[in-house]
Amino acid sequence: MNKYLCLILITFLFASCTKVIDIDLNSSNPLIVIEGNISDEPGPYTVKLSKTVNFSDANTYPPVTGALVVISDNTGVTDTLSETVSGLYQTHHIAGIPGNTYTLKVIAEGKQYDAVSSMPKKVNLDSIQFDLFKDPDETGITYAVVPLYFDPVVFGDNYRFFFSANGKTDKSYQVTNDNIGNGSINQQPFFSGDVKFHEGDTVTVTMLCIDINTYNYYYTLSQISESGPGDGAASSNPPNNITGNKALGIFSAYTTQTKTAIAR
Repeated sequence: MNKYLCLILITFLFASCTKVIDIDLNSSNPLIVIEGNISDEPGPYTVKLSKTVNFSDANTYPPVTGALVVISDNTGVTDTLSETVSGLYQTHHIAGIPGNTYTLKVIAEGKQYDAVSSMPKKVNLDSIQFDLFKDPDETGITYAVVPLYFDPVVFGDNYRFFFSANGKTDKSYQVTNDNIGNGSINQQPFFSGDVKFHEGDTVTVTMLCIDINTYNYYYTLSQISESGPGDGAASSNPPNNITGNKALGIFSAYTTQTKTAIAR
């Protein structure tokens, strides 16, 4: 009897400690992916429309064609975009001006999607500084990159950075804000998992001033992505500024500037 009781107890313990994880990989309805940008550089600007695919399908996102895509601003300018290639829509005359607010309207396959983004005032990227950084996986002198800019006293500035060394581009999502260092010169160093900065390298830094929705979008991607962006807009579902119907992606109005320096 004791043997039977022990056997029943052991069976109960195993049953109570085992959790069945059911992963649903069944097909689901595809979602539209909207990737739209407008900057303070001369246009034209583009909006890319595509669709997600099922988990088991090839990692190729089909374009969404024949859509109505319109960008307007708070000054009354309205621009209806033309489809230049399948799924890629291009502006004609609207201009990206810091301080302006831009509204995107997309009507595709009987559904409407809307997004709003305000272009921040430009914060000047003054220069690039290099701080010595000992990388245990590298030989020779390596550096961290410090973009030097003076953050305005008014709180609420957000930034996105792109880095490259000798033409090789860092593929991670690099964003920051002024929660720390508001109203002072930036001292934050940036590192890269796939691009190392060595002595004598030609390093290029591009700084975007972005709004809070764009920051939240790319910050979330930086937390859930470990292998670079890939097609992050379609492979993940971070918070975005698209309303009306459910969609992935982001519509972003930003300022941009680039500096190049030799690492030393």
